[in-house]
Amino acid sequence: MIAIKDVTKRYPNGTIALSHINIEIHKGEFVFFVGASGAGKSTLVKLLLKEQNPTSGSIIIDGININKLKRRKIPYMRRKLGVVFQDFRLLQEKTVAENVAFAMHIVEASKREIARQVPRVLSIVGLGDKANVFPNQLSGGEQQRVSLARAIVNNPSLLIADEPTGNLDPDTAWEIMKILKEINQRGTTVVMATHARDIVNYMRQRVVTLDRGKIVRDQERGGYNVED
Repeated sequence: MIAIKDVTKRYPNGTIALSHINIEIHKGEFVFFVGASGAGKSTLVKLLLKEQNPTSGSIIIDGININKLKRRKIPYMRRKLGVVFQDFRLLQEKTVAENVAFAMHIVEASKREIARQVPRVLSIVGLGDKANVFPNQLSGGEQQRVSLARAIVNNPSLLIADEPTGNLDPDTAWEIMKILKEINQRGTTVVMATHARDIVNYMRQRVVTLDRGKIVRDQERGGYNVED
């Protein structure tokens, strides 16, 4: 699914964000990237999304070396991914249903597919009754559920979540994690960067810990802390 091979990311000012990173993530895994601010989590996510390129090394997703992708092919690569951000990134002028449908329009899905799929995923995230509501009429947790619905509406094989619970209260964060776990159990590979210690310790999934740009621990059924 994902092979990160000897990846280093150095910024123009000389800062080394990642140093010789090697990770393999298999289909169906749920993997947390954890570490203090500045450890390299967000940089790693940006590399996976090809928002940035590594200085050296390679990143292979579903057999494709994304380092070598031509610019015009990047949008097609991203269509195969589901992405959830901390700040939701919803289109404020569109309804909940229209926000989710937008992801299907991008991949040129038919009107029939959209009409069938959008209500289905809204039901999965518990927003079946909010289809015609606008984002500014929703709570933060509800907006993140819309973001999740949009991320999974095209049945991606890989879902990347960058601090998806960072702006949410604890109860709502747990609701989002329950949905992510259900999505993973349906077969989608989930990679999540987070500071949420309690969530990581409770979930007991694979944990990759970064410290100053290096992997210091990679543990199956791990916790946030080394001593866990």
